[in-house]
Amino acid sequence: MDEQSAIRVSELSFRYGDRIALDTVSFSVKSGSIFGFLGPNGGGKTTLFSILSTVLPLQAGVVTALGHDLKNDSAAYRRQIGVTFQAPGLDRRLTVLENLIHQGHLFGLKGEQLRHTCQELLSRFGVADRQADIVDTLSGGLKRRVELAKCLIHGPSLLLLDEPSTGLDPGARHELWASLEQLRTDQGVTVVVTTHLMDEAERCDELALLHSGKVVAQGSPSELRNRIPGECLTIVADQPEVLKSRLAAELQIQAKRAGETLRIHQPNGQQLFARIMDEFSADIRSISLGKPTLEDVFLMETGSRFAESVSE
Repeated sequence: MDEQSAIRVSELSFRYGDRIALDTVSFSVKSGSIFGFLGPNGGGKTTLFSILSTVLPLQAGVVTALGHDLKNDSAAYRRQIGVTFQAPGLDRRLTVLENLIHQGHLFGLKGEQLRHTCQELLSRFGVADRQADIVDTLSGGLKRRVELAKCLIHGPSLLLLDEPSTGLDPGARHELWASLEQLRTDQGVTVVVTTHLMDEAERCDELALLHSGKVVAQGSPSELRNRIPGECLTIVADQPEVLKSRLAAELQIQAKRAGETLRIHQPNGQQLFARIMDEFSADIRSISLGKPTLEDVFLMETGSRFAESVSE
């Protein structure tokens, strides 16, 4: 494997019976980066995460991570990763500190070194004052912080985080991402997250957009946005299909429809904005002009919005 790659995936496919969850997916993750899988529910994120965390076996394709072939050497790989799933992974009847200590024991840690690591992690995630509390008495956000501390107890080289902000308030989400960036910068830890949140995706070094089991685009957030030149017009109309046809016939403008919304990408967005308002104001409920977003990129690559996908 390339020394610069923490993960390299080639032609990965996975089926649930007749349903294709992943379809010949290929990508690589640079060592020491924060890499995000961005997409709606049903795009394949959960299946891909489950394979990378060795919960699901390989069916087809090759996955090499941290120098290990996941098909033949998954045990050694598991000792080097930290994983946080969407579903809670804490023992609700133990205290916060007991959860971390028992996790450390699983990796052969003990004594003063283990307790020092526990205190450091609990402080980092703002739950040191709750270490004696039974986990079941904590709020969802606090439980999430404890889970993140728990997955770091053995000093993993790779973190796999499935929707890590689940249950966190905006302040806690900001602190979480600051901690992930610090881990990447100070310790060279590679971080892989799944997310459907645009603001989280923007904080990743690199993204893979997942749709219907395929990687439809990969690159840094800025590289992906730069695929769309100029500016983006967003138009909400009562009869979007009628307006779309009129724009094509009268202005030779091709708009993409998503429900009641039309999206138009043009290098001369401001001029077009004024012209559309002059000629079609009676057909428009609202119109706005802005720079392309990651959701625009997803729409351009797939022809659909996140909300139009079904649950996985």
